[in-house]
Amino acid sequence: MSFQTIEFTYADGIARLALDRPDVVNALNRTMRAEIVAALADLPQGTRCLVLTGNGRGFCSGQDLTDAGGDFDVETILRKEYEPMLAAISDAPVPVIAAVNGIAAGAGANLALAADVVIAAQSASFVQAFSRIGLIPDAGGTFIVPRSVGVARAMGMMLFAERIPAAQAAEWGLIWEAVPDADFAATVAARARSLAEGPTAAFLAIRQALRASGSNDIAEQLRLEARLQGRMARTHDFAEGVAAFLEKRAPRFRGD
Repeated sequence: MSFQTIEFTYADGIARLALDRPDVVNALNRTMRAEIVAALADLPQGTRCLVLTGNGRGFCSGQDLTDAGGDFDVETILRKEYEPMLAAISDAPVPVIAAVNGIAAGAGANLALAADVVIAAQSASFVQAFSRIGLIPDAGGTFIVPRSVGVARAMGMMLFAERIPAAQAAEWGLIWEAVPDADFAATVAARARSLAEGPTAAFLAIRQALRASGSNDIAEQLRLEARLQGRMARTHDFAEGVAAFLEKRAPRFRGD
């Protein structure tokens, strides 16, 4: 499959999807949104982890405001193009790492936050830039950000539209970690390898349980945990994990 606006590669269980419009800091246009959906719908067999990143000096500058396509109906674009793209990432059949190599602004910030884990270079930053042009945050920002950092910080981020440096984003709990630029590529590679060699079914069940916890009461969450744990206890990876523990060796998970 060939693409115009993304670069897709695969090796040893790890797929890498890089936004590839570096001349406009990987601004999201209609073609890019469609290509992200297409790439995630056709992951190579054997994929165990996906890394989402950007080529060039930044991760993603948000919506390409020149990409009206003759009809800049924002509500329709969000419903028909952004929602499928974000769902493709948040519901991917493998764990997703967003490797944020530079500025992640507007919808670009929320695209990164749709991933399971966000790792950022120290020089990267996040900005909910929407109010600068008289809009509200979209692409899931008003859902994800307050649940990560609290309403007070989310409100400040969205009203003032100031850049939040990667280290501060990590301190606030908006992302998993910020690492020195010199170590960024190696850290992302190591994290991706760790997920690719891990128990994929358990990772996806963890995702499911954590997402449900925001709306479940404790009784509902306990029942969900029991159902998911019962399913995990019947997997090959559970049997392999126990055997490896008893035999004092590294487990060889296969993802099921």
